[in-house]
Amino acid sequence: MARASSASSEARKRSQTAKATLGVRELVLEGELAPGDRVPEVALAERLGVSRTPLRIALATLAHEGLLEPLRGGGFVVRSFTRADITDAIELRGVLEGTAARLAAERLRSPEELVTLAEATAQLDAVLEDLSAESLVRYVELNDAYHAGLVALARSPTLERAIANVVVLPFASPGALVPSQAVLPRSREILVVAQHHHRVLIEAIRAGQGARAEEIGREHARLAQINLDLVLDDHIALERLQGAPLLRRVV
Repeated sequence: MARASSASSEARKRSQTAKATLGVRELVLEGELAPGDRVPEVALAERLGVSRTPLRIALATLAHEGLLEPLRGGGFVVRSFTRADITDAIELRGVLEGTAARLAAERLRSPEELVTLAEATAQLDAVLEDLSAESLVRYVELNDAYHAGLVALARSPTLERAIANVVVLPFASPGALVPSQAVLPRSREILVVAQHHHRVLIEAIRAGQGARAEEIGREHARLAQINLDLVLDDHIALERLQGAPLLRRVV
């Protein structure tokens, strides 16, 4: 009985921590907590309906992700990001995903293991045939599935953790900039190139071409740099960018 009660208590704590983490992250990305603002712990706990302990765990998690910055005397402030910050994060993701692609090519046990990537690519083709703001949401889901499948094929928990730490940074995940592309004239062109990368990466992994797979993986991430420049130079697209209030400079 005591064990069941303890398990239930732990489950509640995890639930409250998850609720606090999601709630604070949303407030930051939407700009309700602005860059440089000190995070008001008491007010936030009341607003989110959680106790102080899970909130503090959530704030530490978000500081680890890079959204918040701890203060020497205790507490946290919201971070801001420059174009260089975003560029570095995307570059780092490219290096890590390139490594994942190389390891996938070197460690592939059977061509059947590529079915998940092939299915995601085929579904992405269908999305591109009827591109719209709504279908881009589906594009992000499928694209995330493709990238997750790629990382799994690397068979490296160490690399998987490193990539997980990078993609939670604002604007660094594979699909972070895609929703903003709906209003950009070149959006379809860039997504078509991305699809080409998806297909030839599968081919390289199937053929066991590690060096080629690694370069394709890095080049694929560099498309996000093009997206970044286009989004930051278009005020309408920038308004659609989740986390735009965190940008300190866009020039």
